[in-house]
Amino acid sequence: MPVFLLATLDTKGQEAAFVRDELTACGIATRLVDTGCLGEPAVVADVSREEVFAAAGASLAEVRGRGDRGEAIATAAEGATRLIARLHAEGQVQGVLALGGSAGTTIGTAAMRALPLGVPKLMVSTLASGQVRQYVGDKDVLMLNSVVDILGVNRVSRPVLQNAARAMAGMVALRGKQVFAVAGPVDKPLIAASMFGVTTPCVSRAREVLEAAGYEVLVFHATGNGGLAMESLIADGLIAGVLDITTTELADELVGGVLSAGPNRLTAASRAGVPQVVSVGALDMVNFHAPETIPARFAERKLYRHNSNVTLMRTTPEECSLLGEEIGCKLAAARGPAAVLLPLRGVSAIDAAGQPFDDPAARAALFDGVRRHIGPTELIELDSHINDESFAIAAAEKLLTLMRNAAVKS
Repeated sequence: MPVFLLATLDTKGQEAAFVRDELTACGIATRLVDTGCLGEPAVVADVSREEVFAAAGASLAEVRGRGDRGEAIATAAEGATRLIARLHAEGQVQGVLALGGSAGTTIGTAAMRALPLGVPKLMVSTLASGQVRQYVGDKDVLMLNSVVDILGVNRVSRPVLQNAARAMAGMVALRGKQVFAVAGPVDKPLIAASMFGVTTPCVSRAREVLEAAGYEVLVFHATGNGGLAMESLIADGLIAGVLDITTTELADELVGGVLSAGPNRLTAASRAGVPQVVSVGALDMVNFHAPETIPARFAERKLYRHNSNVTLMRTTPEECSLLGEEIGCKLAAARGPAAVLLPLRGVSAIDAAGQPFDDPAARAALFDGVRRHIGPTELIELDSHINDESFAIAAAEKLLTLMRNAAVKS
């Protein structure tokens, strides 16, 4: 199987040819894909731009004739995505490497995100040293900073491009090989769990219980991308059970924080019928960066400086009521076994007696919102804090019970 190398060959032809030759020298079969449109390709592609645009159901000639760069990029991204997804389904993709500035990065990473975890994906980009979440998404995309613009092979770009080719060659050559000895079986059923720093004691103790029961626990940091990744793996059918302790990303989506996982957070397990135990971890907070980045409309809100780069804002009773309602409604729609656990003494490390975000009225509003909308889904209220050992054990054991009952019924 070859590695597919994506680039706009009208602007990155020389550089793409250099990377192709480096891959070939490493013994890696490579197919060069032209994702350009408006200019003339500088080198001959193995997969033409006509094929890329046709995969998107578009005519290259018509798109080119309109001269709209934005349309051309969007169409090329769609075509590359469909093309690579189809080729992978046919067993023809060993890995994907792409070169680009903003256009090439948009196109290349769109195709990479269509591939499952584990398939090598490497993007050499002029944007790699900045905010790259929109390009990486919830996939294992490697972003390599090009340092200089990708225009010519020179004393700076040459080692960067060589490293890119060699990194891809290494990933491909070693893929599927066990590099380090792994103790124990690797085929344990998977449980997905969500965690934040302020819910770490709970999730850590629950993980111990679940692992002792024979499961492997994947812990996702609830930073937006973590929630997206967790939802994606659940939707892909890889997860046997979900311990969604930390649903804080819902607060960022509702209020406008920086760690939202989007409106579909807390839906994959319900749609797929995967057993799930859900709690309200860290819904006392909305996340922002440094204090000066907080929108002016929140100037009078209760804030807590977590560190120099993270500022937390306490959710209000009104916001908490809406968050409780959202959780209740989403769990009421679950197609599989589900339960919600409420820690009545606090939902995070800083929402406890004497802590900065201790707010009984906000907690009450959150819990009442869940109660009003959860319908027939099981609701368990515990007179404990979310980080108490008793709560962690109760959550883990409840999930084990739901999974065992589901297995018996099937």
